[in-house]
Amino acid sequence: MDRVPAFVDILINTFTTLINQFIDFVPRIIGAAFIMAIGFGVAKALALLVSKLLERVGINRIGDRLTEIDFIKRLKTEIRLSDLVSKVLYYFVLLIFLMAATETLGVSAITEMVKSLVDFIPRLIAAAIMLQVGVLVADALKGAVITLCQSFNIASGRLLGMIVFFFFLIITLISALGQAGINTELLESSFNLLIGGIIFAFAVGYGMASRDVMANILSSFYSKNRFYEGQVIRVGDTKGTIIRMDNTSLTLQTGDTTTIIPLQSLQASNVEVFN
Repeated sequence: MDRVPAFVDILINTFTTLINQFIDFVPRIIGAAFIMAIGFGVAKALALLVSKLLERVGINRIGDRLTEIDFIKRLKTEIRLSDLVSKVLYYFVLLIFLMAATETLGVSAITEMVKSLVDFIPRLIAAAIMLQVGVLVADALKGAVITLCQSFNIASGRLLGMIVFFFFLIITLISALGQAGINTELLESSFNLLIGGIIFAFAVGYGMASRDVMANILSSFYSKNRFYEGQVIRVGDTKGTIIRMDNTSLTLQTGDTTTIIPLQSLQASNVEVFN
């Protein structure tokens, strides 16, 4: 019969302990809720202030410039950097207050998890900035390659420009992932092997296909000071007046017709100059 009172005492002590722990925990919950309420207000106010400030500064023009890039334009998305930065700031401030709230609750596991998120956000911001700058630089390099190829009358200029764009973009993406703390060793090695194979195949194929074009371009450096428009010359069996000369060919007026002669022919054939 003594076991029944002992069991009752155990139950009473257990419930008493639970009630005491609950009474001790209620102020922590109230304190955590109060901290989160303040956090929501501060985060909202800061996000709104920063968004308006960045919009006045004109940071959205960078987003408009990114939207004009062909690769991003195909994604059919609008980039407003003022809204993006304000959102990141909002959640960053909110996580700081959440970490303070979990410390008030005394839940160390949740506190450590939130702290890791807070530490990750600056790295993520740095990676995003790196990626954004990389996209702009890649687009600028693409435009420079296309312009250079057009000046030399290379038909594959746009293709070369896109290859340069994606090459630099992938390098920037790998660097951004590394900045964010993600291990990219396997990705880097795979990318290096892939790029090496593509460059070798492209160099061989493109070199075979464009050797005549390159020969004409090289010939233009030797011929531009020797020949000029209005000059009468004979190349092989063709005699005429030079009416146009570019980086790969010259055009002769031969009576009622015109003849286009590759510049490499000036190096491979005897050329007679009449005036």
